Amino acid sequence: MVTKERELGREHPDTLSSMANLATIYRNQERWKEAEELQVHVMGTRKRLLGPEHPDTLTSMNHLATTFWDQGRYKDAEVLEVQVMEATKRVRGPDHPDTLASISNLASTFSKQGRRKEAEELQLQVIVAMQTAFGDDDPEILAAIANFVSLPEQQVEPKHLSGNDQHGNDETEGIEGEQSLKAEVGRF
Repeated sequence: MVTKERELGREHPDTLSSMANLATIYRNQERWKEAEELQVHVMGTRKRLLGPEHPDTLTSMNHLATTFWDQGRYKDAEVLEVQVMEATKRVRGPDHPDTLASISNLASTFSKQGRRKEAEELQLQVIVAMQTAFGDDDPEILAAIANFVSLPEQQVEPKHLSGNDQHGNDETEGIEGEQSLKAEVGRF
């Protein structure tokens, strides 16, 4: 990262991707302060250079929300998740997989805050949209239904045992590269 920063500059897209990757590593190591500092820088720079609704900006916001969520900072995560969800709805449409993933993330956060009714409403919205788009037998539908059924008795710790971050991304895939938020519903 230091080499890229020196050669390309602190705001070059490759440098920002390297910073985001390092932040993901820090988050996985529970080095929260270091992860958050890098993620805030990447998110702020991308907002300024690319705009608040650019997919890379939204991915950066999503990564910071994940860091907050993993620490149990659900209110902080919620603020970012609402922004990501609203922007993704506007940019990609209400039934796009990225939008559905952002709605599911917010549902998970509401559930962790004890806001079960709101969580259930959002998760049902995801299930209905996925059934319409993909059919009843799609594996993603089955995962979304399993998440919905588990909402009232969810007892998952912030550090996820599944190897996936709360947004359903395999942590190695969560590293910059594929910029879209995955529609996998794996937070529960």
